Amino acid sequence: MEQRAHFTRKMDDLKVQVLRMSSMAETAMRNAVKALAECNAELAEDVIMNDIKINELECELDKYNIELLALDQPMARDLRFIVGTMRMTSNLERIGDEAVNLAHRAVFLSTRPPMPFNQLLEQMAGVTGEMVSLAVKSFADEDPVLAAKVCGMDNDADSLNLRILKGLIENMVSETRIVERGVHLIMAASHLERIADQATNIAESVIFISQGVNIKHQCRG
Repeated sequence: MEQRAHFTRKMDDLKVQVLRMSSMAETAMRNAVKALAECNAELAEDVIMNDIKINELECELDKYNIELLALDQPMARDLRFIVGTMRMTSNLERIGDEAVNLAHRAVFLSTRPPMPFNQLLEQMAGVTGEMVSLAVKSFADEDPVLAAKVCGMDNDADSLNLRILKGLIENMVSETRIVERGVHLIMAASHLERIADQATNIAESVIFISQGVNIKHQCRG
């Protein structure tokens, strides 16, 4: 009984640390988007510098999970939870990486003449941010229904990405002086689309943990 209680405490600690990493990744993404919208190089540099903290926490959690697997030999839902969190921390680290990529775009664009922030890009950033927030909430609440909602939103992000690509290409053809900046905005949309994919992956892991069903690569419409 005491051994089980000790294991439960370790699992609770794991969840707390994964949620801490989630908060760090989500903050990085939102700050990167803000830096891009405002051409704020200082905020962008903060995102880039803070990424090491996300990477370090991923390594710590990898070690923690491996120790749980080796020493406690979990089964059934406990095993799924550990495997799911290992996937999730990898997804969160990639969200951090894409936030850094967005921040680099912001740094570059801050050195060029300002352009109005693309409304579709702003909309896509909103959809992507909501996907990340809901995916993390579905993990915190262990809510597979909310996770499934995140999966359904991935098509919205993909559609916006294509509309941004088409619109910016049309603008660059008619106004060649914005080509350089337009390419960076296209890449920014691509980074947001990849963040949306990582949010979808997190949602898939929540469904796996809660229901024991592996829908990896099947979640997207």
